[in-house]
Amino acid sequence: MAEVATSATSDQLLVVIDPVARQTDGESVRIVKDVLSAGAATKVCLPEGPEEFARALTRRGSRRPVVVGDDRALMRAVVLLHRQRELAECVLSVVPVGPALGVAHALGVPTGAVAAARAVLDGAERRLDMLVDDSDGVVLGALRIPALPAAPAVDASVRPWLRTCQSLVRTLVPARPARETVVPPPGPARLRVEVDGVTLVDLDHPLEAVSVTPGTGGLASVEVRPASVGAEASPLLASGKTVTVTGADFRYRADAGVAGPVRRRTWTVREGAVGLVLPVR
Repeated sequence: MAEVATSATSDQLLVVIDPVARQTDGESVRIVKDVLSAGAATKVCLPEGPEEFARALTRRGSRRPVVVGDDRALMRAVVLLHRQRELAECVLSVVPVGPALGVAHALGVPTGAVAAARAVLDGAERRLDMLVDDSDGVVLGALRIPALPAAPAVDASVRPWLRTCQSLVRTLVPARPARETVVPPPGPARLRVEVDGVTLVDLDHPLEAVSVTPGTGGLASVEVRPASVGAEASPLLASGKTVTVTGADFRYRADAGVAGPVRRRTWTVREGAVGLVLPVR
């Protein structure tokens, strides 16, 4: 993840509040609006769906966009700006509110609503690398093959009264016999992984997982975990500008979403492609 710190110069903000954020944590949304409005000239948009979300960003004019929402909202904004070829000129801010916040936090965005809103006002732009695949999909945080179910988000700020209500409901409602569906974990995959045209692992070597993350200096970090029998096998590590994966139909998790199945996909690093406002170090 390449970072070049420059000051966030615009005082005109377009605050786009994702509907999921409004539904899941209206109190944090209210606090964010108050903090931003007190520190800068703001225009607040409350889109009801992806089309209105996209329209608001497209019509932002000279205002600096601030996305209030979870990882899906952040990625929606990045994908839109990428496909409009406007990422290079746009400086994006995000205030993480919602159920899935792992990507934003991994990029360095503060976890608390107030701290994140203050970073929007007082932070600095940093240019971050991202991965772009051959179908124009993007990855900011991490790519994993095969795709595994996302861990349920745990909000440490859940209020005590809510936990009390949940406990009360469980005591009042009779328990039903559980009907569990056991989903077996994915078995070893057979994939060819190439980094800058050099084969790191081929189809005849089963593997447990492949992970790719944007690194530094325009290079992606690649880790391949071979399938182990008995003693755990050591991971294979590499770095490069392009990563190509080939094999039988496979799915992959890219940031907050799952894509596929595909039989071949190539990811290329775009150095400094995303300008994100983060706290000053």
